[in-house]
Amino acid sequence: MAFAIVAGCSLVVGLQPRTVPGLALPLASTPPAAVPAAPAPGPSVPTSRLARPGDCAALVNGLDVRSQVAQLVVVGVSGDDPAATVALVRDHQVGGIFIGGNATALLKDRALAAVQGAAKVPVAVSVDEEGGRVQRIDDLDGDLPSARTMAATKSPEEVRALAAERGRQLRTRGVTVDFAPDTDVTDAPDDDVIGDRSFSPDPARVKTYATAFAAGLRDAGVQPVLKHFPGHGHGSGDSHKGTVVTPPLAQLRAVDLVPYRGLAGYGPVGVMMGHLDVPDLTGGVPASLSPAAYALLRGEFSFTGPVVTDDLGAMKAITAQYSLPDAVLKALQAGADQALWSSGGRVDEVLDRLVKAVQSGELPPARVQESVTRVLRGKGLCG
Repeated sequence: MAFAIVAGCSLVVGLQPRTVPGLALPLASTPPAAVPAAPAPGPSVPTSRLARPGDCAALVNGLDVRSQVAQLVVVGVSGDDPAATVALVRDHQVGGIFIGGNATALLKDRALAAVQGAAKVPVAVSVDEEGGRVQRIDDLDGDLPSARTMAATKSPEEVRALAAERGRQLRTRGVTVDFAPDTDVTDAPDDDVIGDRSFSPDPARVKTYATAFAAGLRDAGVQPVLKHFPGHGHGSGDSHKGTVVTPPLAQLRAVDLVPYRGLAGYGPVGVMMGHLDVPDLTGGVPASLSPAAYALLRGEFSFTGPVVTDDLGAMKAITAQYSLPDAVLKALQAGADQALWSSGGRVDEVLDRLVKAVQSGELPPARVQESVTRVLRGKGLCG
């Protein structure tokens, strides 16, 4: 849903650009009255600053190949094993981690501070806190309603305030990225694969409420990630279980893609690329591995921010066809900035494959550097 500073680049403390540490997200100058100003980040939030935050090229060029490709992976970790997560970050300097499931040890007692302490650059810490069926801190901070319930019972301003409060809870625990809101459009039953994760069957209403939810997260200093481009709401099934085919592109443009029009109106966000086969766009390949899908997002929808894949390690739409290293490579070749796998593990295997691909020209160095730049900007490390 997403996106190591070594070899001569250093971090210093003291420079204070108007960004939330670890994210390229400007703090709202004047939050609405219903949304209290975001508090200072908790102790588990990285506080490092670059001496020259505008110099992305120097920062990227200071990384060796393995350090660069490591920034392009988001690896699933177990919420009940903080020590293993510290070891993962220390040993591999991955760009991001994803905390799934319901275990919460990693989200308590400043456990993520130790994870950040092992990182040579602040690591992006992501969850998929949507509300309803998909939430991670409900056992710690209470329940968050589903998107459908929020849109049916609250104004956009109230949803922004609710998302800001949830964002502050996440940020205090050390989370920096939320794979939410869901911008899919559907009237499917609540328990369908998307179902009540969607705000509405009306695409304009989806955009209104998704914009409010994203703004609330940003008010709290958490990066929102819209999902699942180019639209899962009218797909043929569940990508966890197999191939999902969407309606033709013309129909997606009329309905499912409407929430992505005018992406600049959301403010700084990421986008998650779904495992969706669009018959007249991707030609039998999941969008997450399709250059045409990324070209659509970057071209027609003028998106310049970071793009992360949906889960490459636990969804049969991918795993039935590709090994994990090949899926990660294909996603990056196609245009993803970060490749996500929630299953965790196999990091050496994946990074070895990516390094070889760069050295052989399968994965052009310029393609890698472009994505590393977006990832580092997404962490607020360069302009």
